[in-house]
Amino acid sequence: MSKPLNIGMIGYGFMGRAHSNAYLKVPHFFDLEYRPVLKACCARSEDKIKEFAAKWGYESYETDWRRLIKRDDIDAVDICVPNNLHREIAIAAAEAGKMVLCEKPLAMDTAQGEEMVQAVEEAGVANMVWYNYRRVPAVTLSKQLLDEGRLGRVFHYRAQFLQDWTISADLPQGGTALWRLDAKAAGSGVTGDLLAHCIDTALWLNGPITSVCAMTETFVKQRKHQLTGQVEPVQIDDACAFLCRFANGSLGLFESTRYARGHKALYTYEVNGEHASLRWDLHDLHRLQYFDHRDDSLVRGWRSVHVSDSDQPYMGHWWVPGLQIGYEHTFVHQVADFLDALAKGQPCEPTFRTALETQKVCDAVLQSAREGSWVSIG
Repeated sequence: MSKPLNIGMIGYGFMGRAHSNAYLKVPHFFDLEYRPVLKACCARSEDKIKEFAAKWGYESYETDWRRLIKRDDIDAVDICVPNNLHREIAIAAAEAGKMVLCEKPLAMDTAQGEEMVQAVEEAGVANMVWYNYRRVPAVTLSKQLLDEGRLGRVFHYRAQFLQDWTISADLPQGGTALWRLDAKAAGSGVTGDLLAHCIDTALWLNGPITSVCAMTETFVKQRKHQLTGQVEPVQIDDACAFLCRFANGSLGLFESTRYARGHKALYTYEVNGEHASLRWDLHDLHRLQYFDHRDDSLVRGWRSVHVSDSDQPYMGHWWVPGLQIGYEHTFVHQVADFLDALAKGQPCEPTFRTALETQKVCDAVLQSAREGSWVSIG
């Protein structure tokens, strides 16, 4: 008989839906000691959070996150709100003895992230940051192949995350749906929103980054703010590209923009090693492209590995081989890993401390772009 784990969700937007869906699905596909219970959700708008609670099956709702955290029937607090609210909520939840699951990026900057790490570690509560792309089976398989040494010495890592949704100069900034364009709520633009995913995956697959050299650009300099009604300067980065060095001696090249017409969410990475290379594309997320120079020259070439067999990461929990899964399953996998780690008394990666390393790289990228120079990751 599984043990209930009562979830308190703060936020009801895109990520609130993705996480709620994962909590509901995980017990149907994974045999786990703990079973998530949608105990309460929270948002400032009572009409909207009441509707959200009814749609997703939450037992109750709150309009003040402080009340939710104080409740004795909440075991874990899931933070799905804009970045500027992460620190205060996470620290309060930890001090109340709650487990804390936080959307990415961890915080507005490294200083806030360090406070959050200190809070969860001093409280001794389980914690995790939702870098869900680690849980794409093909991405997890990449990690397995690299850890097995199949690529040999790594020379290059390159990644990009391209979108096109902010090109119109008429698009406002700020407010419920567009807070990612407001530096006061988001902290940064594509660096914290998109490149953070690329950086987390890179650190996981290829190890620490030691230094960066970056450039950023804000193409639309002013936008009307939805909350004030005033035309205000845009302070987030619309595009960012950076070079880096990894601790293992390899070189990195990263690019992200919301101004790449024709791309809605193109996230790709490629790793080149002395023996083999691999690459992955979010638009074809169930496939891993793999090249091995040790193959017979008559048939040597890139192969497309369809990651759907039961012996490949996570896939034994789903359908028969050949049938693929999608984006939403990455959150199910992350919940399953969190609950499994909880039962074993182990941390579930990425923890707050691990996610702090991504925050440090993001901060260094933005510093490098401001200063026009290489910045070391300390």
